Amino acid sequence: MQMRAVVDWNVVVTVVEHGFREACELLRRWGRVTRTGYYNVLGLQVADPAKFLEDFAAVVAVSPGLLNFVSHVVPAEASFAFDDAPAFESQARDIALGWLARLAGKSFHVRLHRRGFKGRLATQHEERFLDEVLLAALASAGTPGRIAFDDPDAIIQIETIDGRAGMSLWTRDDLRRFPFLGVD
Repeated sequence: MQMRAVVDWNVVVTVVEHGFREACELLRRWGRVTRTGYYNVLGLQVADPAKFLEDFAAVVAVSPGLLNFVSHVVPAEASFAFDDAPAFESQARDIALGWLARLAGKSFHVRLHRRGFKGRLATQHEERFLDEVLLAALASAGTPGRIAFDDPDAIIQIETIDGRAGMSLWTRDDLRRFPFLGVD
């Protein structure tokens, strides 16, 4: 099995059919755009993902037609490289546990959009793994949370492209404010 070269990114962008060129032109103003080898998926490397999110939302507010060629734009709050499922789980767990204070007493779930590692990284297993780790840690801290799929307080979104993952924690308000995040 031949591995693809890992693309360095901290934003994943999915492009609508026939919008590739326009999306690349738009995104270049914020950073380096890279083809990923996956259909209509781009990697974007920006200096500050949080500022990029605000800037992109402002541009879309003025020109909502931009979403005619960019489907989802997902900045990563934290990112890491991994070689296998145990490395993925270890690093994803450490990042997620760093967000315990933000999840205290809240409803949430984990959503993984995996590209690559087919047969070596199981989406539902990894989502459940992180859900269970977080529930146990929240209960242990005396601030129990709960899993909810219908209008949760927060969603931990993980995007992978081959051996690179990006994670973000989005609140209900974030999801309303930035509908292009494409979490579920």
